[in-house]
Amino acid sequence: MSQLVISVPTQAEFDFLSHLDVEPVLWALDKPAPRQDLDMVVMPYIFDMSGMSYLSSMHPKLVQLANIGFDGVADHAPAGLTIANATTVHETATAELALGLMLAAQRDIPRMVRSQDHGTWDRFRARGLADCKVVIVGVGGVGTAIAERLRPFEVDIVRVASREREDEHGHVYATNQLPDLLPTADIVVLALPSSEATYHFADDAFFGLMPDDSLFVNVGRGKTADTEALIRHAGRIRAALDVVDPEPLPEDSPLWSNPAVLISPHLGGWAAAQYRRHNLLLKRQIEHLVAGEPPENVVFES
Repeated sequence: MSQLVISVPTQAEFDFLSHLDVEPVLWALDKPAPRQDLDMVVMPYIFDMSGMSYLSSMHPKLVQLANIGFDGVADHAPAGLTIANATTVHETATAELALGLMLAAQRDIPRMVRSQDHGTWDRFRARGLADCKVVIVGVGGVGTAIAERLRPFEVDIVRVASREREDEHGHVYATNQLPDLLPTADIVVLALPSSEATYHFADDAFFGLMPDDSLFVNVGRGKTADTEALIRHAGRIRAALDVVDPEPLPEDSPLWSNPAVLISPHLGGWAAAQYRRHNLLLKRQIEHLVAGEPPENVVFES
């Protein structure tokens, strides 16, 4: 069997594939493909959806996304493609950041940083994380990774998904039970993908059910929360946000200056572990293609 021809968007990925029995090609989908006989196309981490049109005359065996989320891809993907997302690459780093945001907000680390900036010895009693009820909405890879990291912190974890069920980790509540769950939550974590069903999932009614001084954390997708509704409630409740809508957050957004809000500029998956895990996924996908096996993480076939 001839070598697989695989396009990658960065020199680092090219160098990694150079050590495997494949033929790597540099292509970032910012112009027409340098050749048409690509067996696998690895997408850039951030790319213009219009670049998918360059695939219309090609027939790769697999298009590999660099993200877990794939919102918008289906609307732009030409017919005849098998597209996989990057499950296993970003969950751990995103869960780390979610936990970091919770700890920073609950222990008021921003206040400590501001005091240090002014050389002020400011001692205060923080809310803390122990004994909190944490409602995690979304039990996919990211939501599951968050729950795993929270367990040693002695919190009450409540997991919520589209339907009620039992799984290997215990009980999962349904989203239609949130009106009963939100009023008793100390922290609510949104770890949802972006879709028509999740658009503005956290809205005025959602935030209105959260208790005063409770914390809203979003590490899923910005469009799953209604930004204007959050602005109206921020202050009565607190927020720690890795994703917002729109992104980047406009300079004049009142969320920037609201002391009840902590903002991270969509850094969830951006950690050193991302690169190693991404390369391992590429290697496994190559092995699947060589063996004639279905690839991992197929999200749709157009």
